[in-house]
Amino acid sequence: MKAVYCRVSSFDQTEASQRYEIKRWLQGHGVEATWFVDKGTTGDHLDRSELAKLQAAVFAGEVDTIIVYKLDRLSRSLRDGINTLTDWLNAGVRVVSVTQQLDFSGATGQLVAAVLFAVAQMEQETRRERQAAGIAAAKAQGKYLGRRPGTTKAKPKRVTELRAKGLKDDEIATSLGLSRRTVQRYLGMMKCG
Repeated sequence: MKAVYCRVSSFDQTEASQRYEIKRWLQGHGVEATWFVDKGTTGDHLDRSELAKLQAAVFAGEVDTIIVYKLDRLSRSLRDGINTLTDWLNAGVRVVSVTQQLDFSGATGQLVAAVLFAVAQMEQETRRERQAAGIAAAKAQGKYLGRRPGTTKAKPKRVTELRAKGLKDDEIATSLGLSRRTVQRYLGMMKCG
């Protein structure tokens, strides 16, 4: 079986652009594939429902090729990305990134993958550093006071609705732009209230 893996970081985002490019690649190669799409999930960890299903199919020997839009859709962690890719390659699975026009089979492909995963992790860390620096500068100028007490970034009721749909704390946090701790606090508030 050929498999496609897509990931978008929030529920507001769509994987349409990924689908478009991957479908073009599939059609150009005369290939049919089974799709695994994670929505509202971060690339910082591998705790994703569709990725878990794909992993199970890989290690059951059902998958011979995995197609991704870009390697960072798999992971933005150097270690997780390399470990997952290596596990797949060791299981005899070919991994292809359509927009990067790369096949990660063989030593050269694995070297390139390591560099791409490192760049993805660096981008993620740089983004966080810029955000923290911006907040620190705004605080120093008295322009950033945080949220007023009693205001929330998202409605606690929405958190419980997403939990009822089976989403995990990290998935809810990503989709609503909250911290995992805030999600847990909201869930605790709703149980008490």
